[in-house]
Amino acid sequence: MATSSTTSLLAFPILCSIISILLTQQATAQSTICVDDKGNFTLNTTYHNNLNYLLSTLATPQNNNNYGFYNLSYGNSSNQVYAIALCRGDTTPGICRSCLRDSTSVLPKRCPNRKEALLWYDFCMLRYANRPLFGLMETRPNVIYHNTENVPSDIVEEYFRVIRRLLDDLKRSAGGGGDGGSLRKFAAANATAPRFRTIYGLVECTPDLSKEDCDYCLEDAFGYIPGCCDGKIGGQLLGPSCKFRYEEYLFYNSTAHAHNI
Repeated sequence: MATSSTTSLLAFPILCSIISILLTQQATAQSTICVDDKGNFTLNTTYHNNLNYLLSTLATPQNNNNYGFYNLSYGNSSNQVYAIALCRGDTTPGICRSCLRDSTSVLPKRCPNRKEALLWYDFCMLRYANRPLFGLMETRPNVIYHNTENVPSDIVEEYFRVIRRLLDDLKRSAGGGGDGGSLRKFAAANATAPRFRTIYGLVECTPDLSKEDCDYCLEDAFGYIPGCCDGKIGGQLLGPSCKFRYEEYLFYNSTAHAHNI
């Protein structure tokens, strides 16, 4: 059964200016963050109507860069709403559209009256705000999941060296544009750990980022691994601009832009 969480950012203490949520990994993870300190809107106002219109038109072909990335805005001045959405790089168009339809329906209900909010499904993410988001690299807020199963203690050190090499290789591939050139910053692959254990990994940045920003975002995300996931056979971080995940089971479409390292 999937676990979902809704987080109001001001409801939790800030530790070292980093807001992270540690949750148990589930097959179809879903998390929502409502950003309280960016303000609220009143129902049935121009801003609210603009948000509804923007979400209703987001998943249309003219807003897609042909690689599952959506960027649009609607309205003027203080009533302008901005949104970006990204389908995971290995998803089919049908799964992408379905995920975005669910996201645009669910997020306003989970974060009523919030001007800024984020939602992640396994196959897509949605973010909207009252400020421009395109080209903006942000590493906070984020959500972290980890698998509950432990790596055998006698191979932990080498196991995580393999994970780090895998993620670093994927970062280099995704930052360079992966298989979609500048329109997709996605990479997935697997590597062999001690005792012939296979580790599957995936990284992705929003394609509006530069290579340098994508690299920085992922490197920052990898820095959470010792604190959140050390000794666990799986973990992932979901952020506004990038994400990573690794598991001992195949969780991505192995026929879409994935390889062995």
